[in-house]
Amino acid sequence: MDKQLLIREAVIDDSQLIVDYIKKLAIYEKMEDDAVATAEQIRKTVFEQKYAHVLIAECDNQPIGFVLYFFNYSTFAGSPGLYLEDLFLDEAYRGYGFGKQLMKKLARIALENGCSRFEWTCLDWNEPSLAFYRKIGAVAMDEWTVQRLDGEALRNLAE
Repeated sequence: MDKQLLIREAVIDDSQLIVDYIKKLAIYEKMEDDAVATAEQIRKTVFEQKYAHVLIAECDNQPIGFVLYFFNYSTFAGSPGLYLEDLFLDEAYRGYGFGKQLMKKLARIALENGCSRFEWTCLDWNEPSLAFYRKIGAVAMDEWTVQRLDGEALRNLAE
């Protein structure tokens, strides 16, 4: 029997589920200690302040994964872009084409919102994901490096 995927917009009552998936992703990415988001933070920043959007993937009426994305802006293109922050599917549901369906959904959302780009980052050791992204037509932006200020460095610069 073929498994059917349902993709729905997350609702505020999904806040703890989203945190649970963030933690699963952090474990997969070997960054468990970095995942400190709480359900209350998700309620506030995603559902009240609307900094991001979340889709929940379901199969057989059970959650099996999620994506979290937000819109950014390209000055060069003069148009918005869609940035995928997180994508995670439970291991038992990988290999059914659900990841591709989620990416297709995000591509449609990007186009519906006038986006000229759909971007994300991937850890360099995550070859299964990198291979998947290549297969769907993504191109690595190897000439760019990600820069970040957080914690004390962010506070120091702000002073």
